[in-house]
Amino acid sequence: MKINFLGTCAGTEPMERRRYSSFVMETGDKLYWFDAGEGCSRTAHLMGIDLLNIHSIFISHSHLDHIGGLPGLLWQVTKLSMIQVRELNHGKIKLFLPDLGKLEAIREILQSNMKDYEPYGIKLEILPEEVTDRVLLDDGTVKVTAYHNHHLKKEENEPWRSFSYKVEAEGKILVYSGDVKSYSDLDDALSEGCNALIIETGHFKVDEVYEYCKSKNVDKVLFSHCGKEILEHYEASAQKLKDTFGDNAIICEDRMVIEI
Repeated sequence: MKINFLGTCAGTEPMERRRYSSFVMETGDKLYWFDAGEGCSRTAHLMGIDLLNIHSIFISHSHLDHIGGLPGLLWQVTKLSMIQVRELNHGKIKLFLPDLGKLEAIREILQSNMKDYEPYGIKLEILPEEVTDRVLLDDGTVKVTAYHNHHLKKEENEPWRSFSYKVEAEGKILVYSGDVKSYSDLDDALSEGCNALIIETGHFKVDEVYEYCKSKNVDKVLFSHCGKEILEHYEASAQKLKDTFGDNAIICEDRMVIEI
C-alpha cells in the first residue's frame, strides 16, 4: 500500500511548508482518505493523485485541523468530474464521520457551489455513516476498524466522537492514531502489532512515543500531526529518533510518499 502524506502539521498556527492533517492510502486503483486538513485536495491533485478514484473518506474527529478541508475536497471532486467529463471511478463516496451532524453544515457550505454543476448533469453522491467501534469497511480490498479514543471529552450517555483506525490491506496492517489523550488509547488497535503506525506527536514529546512504542510490535513508526517540539527543533528531534528507533522511524513531511 502507498501512503501519500498531504498534511503533517498539528493544529498550531500555520507553519511554513506544512498543512494540517491528512493522508491518502492507495491500493489498486482505489483511494482511501484519512482526515482532511485544509488544502488537502489541492495538494493531492498537484501530486498527480486522481481524486476521481476516491472510494472512502474517514474522519478521526471534527476539529478543524482534521476536517477543515472536507468541503473543499468534495467540491474539487465535483469540479474535476465536470472538467474531465467523467464520473467517479468507484461510484458513490463512502464518508465516515464521528458526528453526522457536521455533514449538514458541510452540505450547506457546498449547496450554492454544487448548483453550478447541475446543468452539466454532475452530482456528487455521498454515502454517510457515523463512526462507532466496529469494522466500518471490508470491501474485499481494504478492511478498516474504528477504535474510540479519549481525545474529546465524552459525557455520560453521549457517543464517542474521536477515533483511531486500523487498516488492513495487501497482507499488511496500518494503524492511524488520529489525536489521542494518551498513547494507551491505541492498545486495542495495536493488539496484533502493525507494519506501520502513523502516530500523532502534536500533544506529546518524542521520548513519550519511544516509551510507548518499544513495548509494542510495531515495525515502522511514522510521525505525523507534528507539534512544536519537532517543528521548532527538527534536527534535534530527528537525531533523537535515529538514536532510539534507527531507520524504523520517519518524521513525515507534506507530499512525502511511503510504501508499506
